[in-house]
Amino acid sequence: MRRARLAAAAVITATGIMLSGCSGSTEASSSSGPAEITFWGWASGYEKSVELWNKSHPDIHVKYEAITDGGAGGYDKMLTAAKAGKAPCLAQVGYETFSSFLAAGVLQDVSSYVEPQKDEFADWVWGNVGVNGKAYGVPVDTAPMAMFYRADLFKKAHIEVPRTWDEFATAAASVKAADSSSRLMNLPTDPYLYGGFAWQGGAPWFGVKNDAWSVSLDSAANGKVAEYWQGLFDRDLVTSHPAFDAALYSAWSKGKVWAEVGPVWSASLIRDNAAGSAGKWDVAPMPRWGTQDAVGNSGGSATAVMKDCARPKEATEFALWMSTDSGSVSNLIASAAILPASRSGLANKALDAPQSYYGGRPVYQLFRQEAAKVSPDWRWGPVMSTTATALGDGLGKVHTKKGTFQDALNSAQKGTVSALRSQGFSVSK
Repeated sequence: MRRARLAAAAVITATGIMLSGCSGSTEASSSSGPAEITFWGWASGYEKSVELWNKSHPDIHVKYEAITDGGAGGYDKMLTAAKAGKAPCLAQVGYETFSSFLAAGVLQDVSSYVEPQKDEFADWVWGNVGVNGKAYGVPVDTAPMAMFYRADLFKKAHIEVPRTWDEFATAAASVKAADSSSRLMNLPTDPYLYGGFAWQGGAPWFGVKNDAWSVSLDSAANGKVAEYWQGLFDRDLVTSHPAFDAALYSAWSKGKVWAEVGPVWSASLIRDNAAGSAGKWDVAPMPRWGTQDAVGNSGGSATAVMKDCARPKEATEFALWMSTDSGSVSNLIASAAILPASRSGLANKALDAPQSYYGGRPVYQLFRQEAAKVSPDWRWGPVMSTTATALGDGLGKVHTKKGTFQDALNSAQKGTVSALRSQGFSVSK
């Protein structure tokens, strides 16, 4: 997936990031009268939640403006507007891009405004919308991972659903033995999807240490995850279709790829692109590494408060409401198929609804349970555009045997460190 190119450089302070204060406003700056809040985003259903808010909150009017998806140009638009002092008060920003916005100095600290409802969200989620215990936005959704699988094919071949990655490798060999033209799963070559496996495996990519960023894509822990997937590929136990490609969707539909270990949004991805296998899929927990009961996360976004917002208190009030109000959350579940980030949102009964594509099974209940098991020790870096491109390019060479998973990680490590230093960041050894 393409991600925005970030032009802004930043200076590292004791927290690893320097943040800009307010220097202007595109919102009503008067402290009296109705607050006018502009909100840029692209997710389905956001406009409906805004309508619900405006009907019940006459003193704070939110104007929603739909823009291009962040990775397809929306983030560039936000950054350009912020540089010109014309950014909206609120903006939809994915967790993988949040650190980049922080480093660019285009967000403002709203910690005092979220404090009364901070317990509504898990600590690891707050870690994706701030730094050093401070918050610069409000989480909307998360994307814990699980294993989607063809229940009919597993049953027919008498293959047990794997609970660990060792069992997953055994199941992969059993699928090939049962049908030489089928494989258990497709190779995870999308950099953000692959990041979810590293996340689960306790293999972080970034950290902030001693006033500098640390980069560890080439660590031993990352090498373990890479070696696992390389081993499955070398044994011809996985397919190698491009990510998000029609060939993969056809393989799902025709029963040539039996499973997909992916985030919660894979439920709609499979449903919308593999109509031929409707009613045949089920979901199980993500395979574990040994006895470690942790899962990865791949996706999710927040409502960020931009630096020039003159009404941050009111803007944050709306953002918190959008992520916690039962009517708003029900709308977002129905419209955007999100898994809510808030604890109250996770209790929403909409997640208990039977899903016809999945044989009437309420598959989102599993993700509700798994959300509490996302490993907390992960943060995205400030140059993810460079990191993701380098990693994606490297992973794209695996299926042609022109590179390995480890080669991809080494290349991403080198490119990321170079990009950080060229943009003025300090990088620890």
